[in-house]
Amino acid sequence: MVPDNASFETKMQRLEQIVRSMERGDVALEESLKLFQEGTELVRSCGKLLDDAELQVKKVMTAPDGSPVLEDMPNE
Repeated sequence: MVPDNASFETKMQRLEQIVRSMERGDVALEESLKLFQEGTELVRSCGKLLDDAELQVKKVMTAPDGSPVLEDMPNE
């Protein structure tokens, strides 16, 4: 289990480990359910971190005259 205050990268690494374990298919049902729950929580947490980062980027952006400008991030 990854602590709540872990970095985005740490959470993503743990999520990748969970996915690999579940894809191998050699995990018991109970353990698979625990891993699925942990993975779901990590996805939610990483999504929130990304949303927060997007808001920070929007706040930092400025117009040529120095006034702040909010622009939507391009969807890729």
